[in-house]
Amino acid sequence: MKKLFLAAAVALGLSTSLAQADPVQYAFDKDHTSIVFHVNHMGFSNFQGEFQEFDGSLTFDADKPQNSAVNVKINVNSVDTDVAKLDDHLKSPDFFDVNKFPSMVFKSKSIEVTGEKTGKITGDFTLLGVTKEVTLDVTLNKAADHPMLKVPAVGFSATGTIKRSDFGMTTYVPAVGDEVTISIETEAYAK
Repeated sequence: MKKLFLAAAVALGLSTSLAQADPVQYAFDKDHTSIVFHVNHMGFSNFQGEFQEFDGSLTFDADKPQNSAVNVKINVNSVDTDVAKLDDHLKSPDFFDVNKFPSMVFKSKSIEVTGEKTGKITGDFTLLGVTKEVTLDVTLNKAADHPMLKVPAVGFSATGTIKRSDFGMTTYVPAVGDEVTISIETEAYAK
């Protein structure tokens, strides 16, 4: 009876410590992360571009996801549409004005859990020196030990929409859409 009580106490202690795990700091796996945008082009297509260079931090609290946080700084000069002339034009003062505003930043302020693996992350997004609140719909794809690296890993998908004119980027609106759809796929590993 004493051994059974001791075993139960140990098991309870282990489950309590697991249930109250501290938030984990993660580093982005840049080889398995993409930051993509789509914008309507004269009604004919929803043209795609991507940002190749970024950095930031991700803190994930599995027990209380609402206490998680993400901060991302994107190098705007890394914009890539697979069309060199278009990339150059996007870097000009007509659009991203990379010489004056070399980066854009997203810093989360709050997270609302909407389902078992879904949520909304609201944060301050700064583009062209203008900061506006933006909300991303997020899905937790997986949180588990990485099978090859043997460290905790997480994967998320996120989507959102901004109006570029809200940030002062008005060139060719409405021929080139004002609404820009953002899609993010990311993997991250415990530091």
